[in-house]
Amino acid sequence: MIPAVVYAIPAFVLLVVVEALSYRFLPDDDERGYELRDTVTSMSMGAGSQVVAAPWKAVTILLYAGLFTVAPWHLSPASVWTWVLLFFGDDLAYYAFHRAHHRVRVLWASHVVHHSSVRFNLSTALRQSWTPMTGLPFWLPIALLGVPPWMILVQQAVSLVYQFFLHTERVDKLWRPVEWVFNTPSHHRVHHGSNNAYLDRNYGGILIVWDRIFGTFEPEGERVRYGLTKNIDTYNPLRVAFHEYAAAWNDVRAAGRWRDRAGYLFGPPGWTPEAKA
Repeated sequence: MIPAVVYAIPAFVLLVVVEALSYRFLPDDDERGYELRDTVTSMSMGAGSQVVAAPWKAVTILLYAGLFTVAPWHLSPASVWTWVLLFFGDDLAYYAFHRAHHRVRVLWASHVVHHSSVRFNLSTALRQSWTPMTGLPFWLPIALLGVPPWMILVQQAVSLVYQFFLHTERVDKLWRPVEWVFNTPSHHRVHHGSNNAYLDRNYGGILIVWDRIFGTFEPEGERVRYGLTKNIDTYNPLRVAFHEYAAAWNDVRAAGRWRDRAGYLFGPPGWTPEAKA
């Protein structure tokens, strides 16, 4: 089964080319814009993620369908309120998914791929995980609410397409009411920052209101420094995809106590027995 977002890929690639050309003819400074090896790596990660996503999507649909079957009621796709519920439910599920994947190391090992570039442009949006299985539980409650599985997949695709456009420095801050309600390039630049003030902030998908409600919002202020707190300095897609799993495994093997092994897996990134977080 082909994920719906695949149909948007030609447009994504075209827009990456357009943005890259914009830096050629209207350059920023040397630290911004595109770098060929980085862009190729991002594209490779995106292609690999789609190869994995195709069979995994079939598993996902089966689980959604199973929960939908046992749901106490079935919501009608003809009702606008079903779509409203789905919109907010999907966006809240994304917030929970995103926050968990920054705060639990075994989940971060999957998501860190997306943050591994020191550049921030539209190609960065394509730098996706090759282990999407960790995201499944966060959307299961929506199927159990009686939302048809195909609707969940459609809304997930809408959210992913929206988020593609957040990965750019070519758009400054927008009109204040828009910035207050919606996730914008400015908010998402903060999310990709490795500055101390920007760590673990702005998890939203389409909306930024969840961050405001749950205390994880940070406006863009100081210049954003992209990448990880400890960058991996590689363009090898295999290392980009699995480096944090390898690091976590090494920490677990070296740990002398089970509680420390659990901490290395389920604690936040950077957890150590000496500095429990």
